[in-house]
Amino acid sequence: MGQKLKIAGWVSIGVFAGALTTVSLQTVARGAMTPLPLEEIQQLSAVFGLIKTDYVEPVDDKKLITDAISGMVSSLDPHSQYFDKKSFKEFREGTTGRFVGVGIEITQEDGLIKIVSPIEGSPAFRAGLKTNDLITKIDDTAVKGLALNEAVKKMRGEPNTQVTLTVFRKDESRTFPVTITREEIKTQSVKGKVVEPGYAWVRLSQFQERTVDDFVRKVEEIYRQDPNLKGMVLDLRNDPGGLLDAAVAISAAFLPENVTVVSTNGQLPESKAEYKASPEFYQRRGSGDPLKRLPAALKTVPLVVLVNEGSASASEIVAGALQDHKRATILGSQTFGKGSVQTVRPLGPDTGIKLTTARYYTPSGKSIQAKGIVPDVMVDDSPDGDPYAALRMREADLEKHLTSGQGEEQKDAAREKAREEARKRLEEEAKKPAAERNKMPEFGTEKDFQLTQALNQLKGQPVVASKTQTERKEEKKDN
Repeated sequence: MGQKLKIAGWVSIGVFAGALTTVSLQTVARGAMTPLPLEEIQQLSAVFGLIKTDYVEPVDDKKLITDAISGMVSSLDPHSQYFDKKSFKEFREGTTGRFVGVGIEITQEDGLIKIVSPIEGSPAFRAGLKTNDLITKIDDTAVKGLALNEAVKKMRGEPNTQVTLTVFRKDESRTFPVTITREEIKTQSVKGKVVEPGYAWVRLSQFQERTVDDFVRKVEEIYRQDPNLKGMVLDLRNDPGGLLDAAVAISAAFLPENVTVVSTNGQLPESKAEYKASPEFYQRRGSGDPLKRLPAALKTVPLVVLVNEGSASASEIVAGALQDHKRATILGSQTFGKGSVQTVRPLGPDTGIKLTTARYYTPSGKSIQAKGIVPDVMVDDSPDGDPYAALRMREADLEKHLTSGQGEEQKDAAREKAREEARKRLEEEAKKPAAERNKMPEFGTEKDFQLTQALNQLKGQPVVASKTQTERKEEKKDN
C-alpha cells in the first residue's frame, strides 16, 4: 500500500486535497519517456517566437511558459491544475489544516465580512472577537466590495506580524479597532456534541491531516459524556472533501475490519487500487492505528449520515461506503458527484501540477463521478422545502467535467425551468431588507431541520421526506 502511494505521488481526492507522500523518480522517468508530437511542438515553438518578436510589448519568457502549462492542464477537466509557487504553498496549507493568520471562520454579509466563529484558542479568540461581529476594515483597506478570498489573504501573513481589524458589533452598536498578532492556526475540521440524551451529532467540515485524530478525540469525549448512545448523526453537509486516507479511516471507524471502502481505476497500474477498512490503508508512517482508542460500540451504534449538494469527493467516499455496506441511512440531498482522483506531481521544489488520474467507485462498483450519492431518504433544508436548490452547482454542471464512465447525464428541460424560477425567487428575496431575508439556521442547532429529521430516523419516528427532490440520473451511451 505504502509503495503504491509513493509511486503515484501525492494522491488526493477533494477540492483542496492531497495525501502527503513523496513522488518517486519512476514518475519523472515515465513522463520523460512519453513520445512527443513533433509537429505540434514545432507549432508551439513558432507561436512562442511570434509573441516574442511581434507582440505590442515585451512579454516575460517565464510568464509565457507557465501560462501555456496552466492552459494545457486546466483544459482537461475542472480539477486538474498547475500550481505556481504561491498557489502550491496555499494548496499544501489547505491539506494540513494549518495556516498563519488570526483564527476566524468568516462569511460575507451585505458586502462586509461576518465572523461565523473565532477558532478556540486563536489570536482572534483571545482578542475577544465574537460570532456575528462584522469586519469593516483590514488595516487601511475598506472591506465593502472586497472579495472574500481577498479579505482572507489580507488577514493572513507571516508569523508574529500584526493586522488591525475594524469591527462593528451589532448588539452593542459600536465600532472599534482590534490589533492582532498573526500566528500559526490549526483549524478544527471536527465538531460534535450530545444533542439530547442518547443521541450525538458529529460534524466533519473537511478531511485534513488532523481530522482522524480530532474525530477520535471528539468521539471519546461524547462517549465519556453519554456511554450508552442509542444513535449518532455523522454530518457531512458542505464538506468539500480532502485526504483519501482520512476518508478511509473515518469509514473504517464504523465498518467491519477489512471490508472494501473504495476502489480506483485509471490508466496507470498504480491507479488501479482497492482501499479497505484496515490500518495499512490509512495509518501514517511511524504512527500506530489512530482508531484503536475508539469505543467498540461505535461499530454498531445506529447511524444516519447527513449529506447535501455540497458534500463532495472524500465525503462521498464515506457516504457511499456506509450506504453500500448498509451500515448507515443516508439522508439529505444528492451529493456533488466529484468522483475523480487527483495526483499532485511536483515539477520542482515549489511548483507542481494536480492531475486527474483515476475515477473512484463505491464498494458495489458504482462510479460517483458526475452522479453523486443518492440518499436513502431525501430531505429538504427546511420544512418549506428548498426554494433555491435548483441553483446549486454539482459536478455535472461544470464545464469539461469528466463523465462517470458508466453513462452520460440526461438533459432535463424541467431542471432548466426550475432553475429559472429559482433565479426569480432569489432576485425577489434580494430586494428585501437584510433583516427580513430567509436565513438558514446554523448546522447542529435546534433549528436545524435536517438534523431533526435525522434524529427522528434514529428514533423510529416519522421523517418529513422531500416532496420535490428527484434523483439526477444518467442514461447509457449508445454503442
